[in-house]
Amino acid sequence: MDEICIACLLTSEIEHTFSKDELKSLSENHAELTFKTGEIIVREGSLTSNVAFLKQGLVKLHMKGPVFEQIIKIEKAPAYLTLSSTFGERINHYSVTAIEPSTICFIDLSVFIRFVNNNTKFTKMLLAELCKNELISYHRCLNRTQKQVRGSIAENILYFANEIYHSDSFILPLHREEFGYLIDATRESVSRVLSEFHNEKIIELNKNQIHILNKEMLELISKNG
Repeated sequence: MDEICIACLLTSEIEHTFSKDELKSLSENHAELTFKTGEIIVREGSLTSNVAFLKQGLVKLHMKGPVFEQIIKIEKAPAYLTLSSTFGERINHYSVTAIEPSTICFIDLSVFIRFVNNNTKFTKMLLAELCKNELISYHRCLNRTQKQVRGSIAENILYFANEIYHSDSFILPLHREEFGYLIDATRESVSRVLSEFHNEKIIELNKNQIHILNKEMLELISKNG
């Protein structure tokens, strides 16, 4: 049996649901590739013949809009990236791009679907993941439409600190325009608010390096929108 799939992050939550034969099949029907920052992993509009699993790294999910690009979500490892295209018309409705060096496992689609059909515990795990992502999308939609730019930027700084890097000091992986695509704001608005936070001593800002100085104030701004 291939030791790669046994030790992989993919098995961290489902190692007790996969049989030895399923792990062997997974090992024999996947390809592992590494992408540099800025490289496209999945292209919007392309046909899918596999399921992409983010083993290591950080990526953005984004779609083309009538005016500008929209960043749907920032995703960290470990995570499935293309489940929404697995059982439908099998067209990728969004692109996935590495915003940090990332390792992706591409799993053969027919093998993955066989796991779903035959392994009920695995299927329940996938459904739970889809439901969680759907609720996250609802909350993000609500915040995008009702929070002002200061509240949205505060919310996302906290997200990077608490959920992505687990540190109050980190390098923001998005440039100002991308940050705007994430929160529905202009590059100028993002730059202005970040400078305001710096001048108000809420954060220390040095180019893309952020150090949170007053987390309570940042949380208050995020809460009040």
